[in-house]
Amino acid sequence: MKHSKGNVHNIETFGTFDGPGVRYVLFLQGCPFQCKFCHNRDSWSTETNSLMSVEDVLSDFETYKAFYRNGGITVSGGEPLMQTEFVRELFKAAKEKGIHTTLDTSAACFNHKKAALIREILTYTDLVLLDIKHIDEDKHKSLTNASNKQVLAFLELLETIGKPTIIRHVLIPGINDDENSIDRLEGRLMNYRCVDKVEVLPYHTNGKFKWETMGLTYPLEGIPAMDKRTAKAIEDRLNQSIRFNQNDALGKNYPSKPTRH
Repeated sequence: MKHSKGNVHNIETFGTFDGPGVRYVLFLQGCPFQCKFCHNRDSWSTETNSLMSVEDVLSDFETYKAFYRNGGITVSGGEPLMQTEFVRELFKAAKEKGIHTTLDTSAACFNHKKAALIREILTYTDLVLLDIKHIDEDKHKSLTNASNKQVLAFLELLETIGKPTIIRHVLIPGINDDENSIDRLEGRLMNYRCVDKVEVLPYHTNGKFKWETMGLTYPLEGIPAMDKRTAKAIEDRLNQSIRFNQNDALGKNYPSKPTRH
């Protein structure tokens, strides 16, 4: 087998935000989405940043292994599924060592041609963090310059195989915080038993300086940070609806959840 190398944007060795426990978070270079609120604007390019082999990553992980007893490895981005061969090799090797694996993705690269390879990656994945930018396709296009069809198709795949999933949703004032958008997101997510919970992340402007450093105009100039209490209230609402629907399904003797891999 030809061993691929990952094009790495940066590494966070003590991550507490991207999966359970303390984690080694590998941010890969390259992203096909062009999110107007992106706080890692410098990760979009596919030009080589820093190349690492699977052995390099696992060796670096071992350096901090004592801190990861309840954690593991998270691969994020950019968009990690732009580098499917590398992620497959890394997660397969990680699972052979008993390391918990989390895939943090927006599913921007998912398509049926790559479905078999992505399915294989998911057999080595313990948890998926799926970022849904906007539930409305036209508004998703306006926000990211791309459709959300592949995102929702990926969610269908996660449901089919029963993969534990956490939905992440950045809440942006005036863009996706209106009642109609929240209602549609709620109605959609209630259908998925693979979804363990939703994390609503309040929009912030901390990444603006990266755009400016690159000589670019920040697209959401003038939009304020999201109120954290409002974001938490919407998060609670979504999670309550998901739990209620799943419990209701059990009460009606619906088929059990698919076997989780």
